[in-house]
Amino acid sequence: MAKETGRKLIAQNKKARHDYHILDTYEAGLVLMGTEVKSLRQGRASLVDGFVQLDGHEAWLHNVHVPEYSQGTWTNHSARRKRKLLLHRVEIDKLESKSQETGHTIVPLALYFKDGRAKVEIALARGKKEYDKRQTLREKQDRREAERTMSAIRRKQRG
Repeated sequence: MAKETGRKLIAQNKKARHDYHILDTYEAGLVLMGTEVKSLRQGRASLVDGFVQLDGHEAWLHNVHVPEYSQGTWTNHSARRKRKLLLHRVEIDKLESKSQETGHTIVPLALYFKDGRAKVEIALARGKKEYDKRQTLREKQDRREAERTMSAIRRKQRG
């Protein structure tokens, strides 16, 4: 069997980038059961309500939905169980000190396979205010309109 290489995206949390200012990102491994890995290989997972909690110098991923494996038997996993994250001690200590500050939280951004191993990209984030979200949306719309105008001008020049 050929060794898997590269990065294969399973799930992405677009809502997190809309709701939070991303301050710092980390890549963490996951402790998974066999049926969870098989379910992830089918490309099924949701990070929408997920968050990371630190307790006892360990990081835990909560509320990430990995559906039960369809061919699984009594060994199947529960869909929303908490999963341990594999991080270096220095990273956990840094996250622990930063997340104590008011308004800071740790959210998952992406779930993917990297060289055959399941990884999650987590971010130290600060919640956005409502006006920040509106401003971000406005900037995005302005950027899109500018790109549309530029492409229309290019099309006219060619034709």
